[in-house]
Amino acid sequence: MSTLFYSHSDCRLHDMGPGHPECPQRLDAISDHLLATGLDIALLHKDAPMATLDQLERAHAAGYVLQLKDLLEQIRDAGEPKALDPDTVACPGTWHAALRAAGAAVAATDEVLAGRARNAFCAVRPPGHHATRDETMGFCFFNNVAVAARHALDVHGLKRVAIIDFDVHHGNGTEDIVAGDDRILMCSFFQHPLYPYSGAVPKGTNMVNVPIAPYTRGPDLRETIDMMWLPRLDEFRPEMLFISAGFDAHREDDLGQLGLVEADYEWITRRLVEVADRHAGGRIVSCLEGGYSLSALARSVAAHVRVLADM
Repeated sequence: MSTLFYSHSDCRLHDMGPGHPECPQRLDAISDHLLATGLDIALLHKDAPMATLDQLERAHAAGYVLQLKDLLEQIRDAGEPKALDPDTVACPGTWHAALRAAGAAVAATDEVLAGRARNAFCAVRPPGHHATRDETMGFCFFNNVAVAARHALDVHGLKRVAIIDFDVHHGNGTEDIVAGDDRILMCSFFQHPLYPYSGAVPKGTNMVNVPIAPYTRGPDLRETIDMMWLPRLDEFRPEMLFISAGFDAHREDDLGQLGLVEADYEWITRRLVEVADRHAGGRIVSCLEGGYSLSALARSVAAHVRVLADM
């Protein structure tokens, strides 16, 4: 059964300006590397649809969705970018890109639950895991993974899903949305202290937050995952896994100070596939978050996708 690969050209039209690390070239680096390594032909490629407002409102406040829609449409019509916070800039292409990013996660969820694929990777931007229920921040507008997880629960009727976040930054937005929802178990590691300077104290008992000291390398992190994540995941028995796949914990990435390499992302992915095989019929939807060293990002995504595709 194929691994789905969702993306869309609209996701390249979101541009936060020269020198911004969250740049359109991130997707180009991924697609070029998958093509060069031959992984591209092993994937079932699909264009990401646009998320609907109803789908977004499963994770976000309705007022926030409507206000952001109005703002991003105004920016689109005016043709000029606008900074929403010190890190996050909207441009004329942002509205459609954000809808495609969330829509990819929802469509992938539908396809995997329909049995038309075992798992999926969404190569989309903008990323999502810093977007809270009612606030943009940290390059993020809509929380793609949280939207998809709630879609699986509220539309498809699943009883338990897990969100796993291995970005170098704490997924504070996802935690804000899902903390206290006993249908969701969220497991994450993140460098601490580091932006957004949160997560050391979990907001709910359904959170497994693992702060990691700067300069931690793969072997220590693997041991931590074995001890902290896997027992909780096996106890929870999720019916589907959602991954916030950030690759900025790579040792070549300047936005963090952790020391992971491609082999570590391969190992993490393999452990998560094993959890999904035990409890969820192999069902996984993974969505791109961070990763800003273009070469390291491309190589790490390839390692991640290679395991998902069982190659």
